[in-house]
Amino acid sequence: MEQVDRRASGGGPCRWPVRRASSDTVSSVAMQAMAVEFPEVSGHPNRLPFEGCLTLVDTPSDRAPSGARGHRVVLTRAAAEAALPSLLGMAVDFKAGWDGHDARQKCGIITSASLSPDGSGDKKLMVAGYLFARDFPEMEPAMTPNMGMSYELADAHVADMRASVWTLTRATFTGAAILLKEKAAYRSTSFRVRRGAKQALGAVRAHQR
Repeated sequence: MEQVDRRASGGGPCRWPVRRASSDTVSSVAMQAMAVEFPEVSGHPNRLPFEGCLTLVDTPSDRAPSGARGHRVVLTRAAAEAALPSLLGMAVDFKAGWDGHDARQKCGIITSASLSPDGSGDKKLMVAGYLFARDFPEMEPAMTPNMGMSYELADAHVADMRASVWTLTRATFTGAAILLKEKAAYRSTSFRVRRGAKQALGAVRAHQR
């Protein structure tokens, strides 16, 4: 489940540095997106590309994240857009049993994050990156359609801590976990290895035998 570092908002103007994501047009729909470019290394044994839905914005969670005192939460679109830069370069982790977070089990890295524009109807915050496939060979066989994701936050500000559903108006992403969808605060998240990349990696491994 998502980890939230709780801090009540003081209600004043936001003085936290905010950098807007760049805007690209794909089929006449602008995407708010950020990415870190990595050099292409054909057949790299420790890079297995992945993509997934990390969370939904402007949508109450299905269950309360850990650290939220039993409250379900809503991450606002504005907060998510402002925090996109903080996702880049953060690690993905996993816990034995696929039922939570373990920040010490860092098994990959996030290299891109994107949000569809407000009004498009798509509330998914999508991420992509690489799993360290050689360091964690147990990851690839476990990646079934039942896998989802869960964000990790620090410096999260709650608009009203007395509300039944906490609204997060500001936050910094510190990482993400890969876990079973049913264990995530948002059950509609997803995680998958990119199929073409998976097949290519399998061919490289077969050649190395």
